[in-house]
Amino acid sequence: MLDFLGDLKRTHMCGAVRPSDSGQKAVLMGWVNRRRDLGSIIFIDLRDRSGVTQVVFNREQNAVLHDKAEQLRNEYVIAVIGQVKKRDADTFNPNIATGEVELVAEELRILNVSKQLPFLPSDTVLPNEEMRLKYRYIDLRRDAMQFNIETRHKVSMAVRDYLASQGFYEIETPFMTRSTPEGARDYLVPSRVQPGSFYALPQSPQLFKQILMISGFDRYFQIVRCFRDEDLRADRQPEFTQIDLEMTYPQQESVWAVVEGFLTAAFGAMGHKIKTPFPRMDYDEAIRQFGIDKPDLRLPAFTDVRDCFTAEDLQELAIHPDLPVIAIRTPKVGELSRKERDDIKPMFVAKGGARVFEDFKRISNKFPAAAAKIAEKAGMAENDLIVLVVGSAQIAASSEHAHRKVTPQELAIYASAGLLRVALAQKYAERHGLFVKTGDLEKDFRFVWVTNFPMYEWDESERQWMAAHHPFTSPHEEDMPKLENGAQTVKDPKSALSEVRARAYDVVLNGTELGSGSIRIHRQDIQSKIFQSLGMTDEEARTRFGFFLEALEYGTPPHGGIALGLDRIVMILAGADSLREVIPFPKTARAVDLMVDAPTPVSEAQLKDLGIQIKKPVG
Repeated sequence: MLDFLGDLKRTHMCGAVRPSDSGQKAVLMGWVNRRRDLGSIIFIDLRDRSGVTQVVFNREQNAVLHDKAEQLRNEYVIAVIGQVKKRDADTFNPNIATGEVELVAEELRILNVSKQLPFLPSDTVLPNEEMRLKYRYIDLRRDAMQFNIETRHKVSMAVRDYLASQGFYEIETPFMTRSTPEGARDYLVPSRVQPGSFYALPQSPQLFKQILMISGFDRYFQIVRCFRDEDLRADRQPEFTQIDLEMTYPQQESVWAVVEGFLTAAFGAMGHKIKTPFPRMDYDEAIRQFGIDKPDLRLPAFTDVRDCFTAEDLQELAIHPDLPVIAIRTPKVGELSRKERDDIKPMFVAKGGARVFEDFKRISNKFPAAAAKIAEKAGMAENDLIVLVVGSAQIAASSEHAHRKVTPQELAIYASAGLLRVALAQKYAERHGLFVKTGDLEKDFRFVWVTNFPMYEWDESERQWMAAHHPFTSPHEEDMPKLENGAQTVKDPKSALSEVRARAYDVVLNGTELGSGSIRIHRQDIQSKIFQSLGMTDEEARTRFGFFLEALEYGTPPHGGIALGLDRIVMILAGADSLREVIPFPKTARAVDLMVDAPTPVSEAQLKDLGIQIKKPVG
């Protein structure tokens, strides 16, 4: 027979009882985390989100109560009334905050029972992820998941408090809007009252937040849900949360200062101090030094060691004489075995004819002078690993984009080296202490702003230029003349569009892009030129963005902003490996919610109401 709660009120959270409460009457409520029956005495570890307190049922003191406690099993929900007592010194539990006290039970109410669970929140060995997601309400009871969600709450509150203190208004934008597909696919919502028409769930509040700037709100922010129908990875979900902000009359540095401020508050909420201002790096510099636009500054930058080889050396090694020879130095790895050297080859992604020399000792033996110069130039210390990434002598020269600071041939070398640099660090460096372990208060957080991205990127499959960031990003003023006749050059890979730089910026932490932003286009004439440069006709631009183009004609102030992934920030602070560990109710890699079994088919009546007929997709 279950008991009712009645008018009983909790006096203490389970994790909050302390020696100072000794002698006091307390009412605790929670789940049975663990039960130990020693015959005349039963110990119950009672758990709520704050922690655990040991509860004692003694047959000699109250046989009826002891008999009732014998019914208790894992995850039963109970309320216990009793007196807080300090434990004997030899029974202290230093592993929990309440380890110096216990509750001597005087009354027990069994509020609910539990079926046998597929796994216990106290289990140290976890079931597979599908089981955890199916029974997410049990998984979320685990200490680790409670910590992750608490971290999410603290980070969100710290960000909100900071931005409010800086004069930002939190303003909600619509979840049901028009489809303006840019990159990822939209999630579409059919309209019953407008048959044949669809809303789209927003991929971001981009246009709405710009319209808020046109509307005079000056400083906006929102911790907002966004939706993208894209293939998933560990750092991707179909619905995700971002910290979104926009402000009028900013320089790029104004936006950066705000972001650094709220990140300082967010990381501080979890006991971490970060250094500001963050260093800044041009996109081209990031590519040349790290082979990627989200560099991990915990690892040494590349070194171009081409000049360490003679022309004859390069010819003998079949290395292209006009392309960089990249030395990747990974500290403290030590000497690799033959098998470990062989393991490097499958880690290498050869782009554009790039090759890898994974055995530096062979280079040292055959080209000792070159190897000595490489070691000196790359700053090689004892136990460091050096791997070379080069361009094959067979790579054909190309005149396309030759006027870019980083040519496509060079980019292929840098990109291959960048991927290998990260893979080597993941495989070898952590075991030698290069990365500080997750959870340490002195964790090595290396932030960087990457700036001056290309405004356009060439899409080889479409044979035309695309917006590298999004089409509402402002070009640099000095690059504006290169936009002239954009519609005529959009199909030309040698177009001056390749030289246009965007006033765009990313904030990166330890190789993870936390967010992207830009100074926006606030003039209708420039926005129209950007659409033209992307091959969009005036009619197409008006059809897709007419409401926004019209809004730009009514006194739009200069403005800019950014959006950072809240899920990614929390994932890093919680030391999690996947976004699914920090989102309460995530989807699987197949975009399925296993707990509620969604998505699911709907009834014929619902489809008829919407005027929709289901057909199998083509292809």
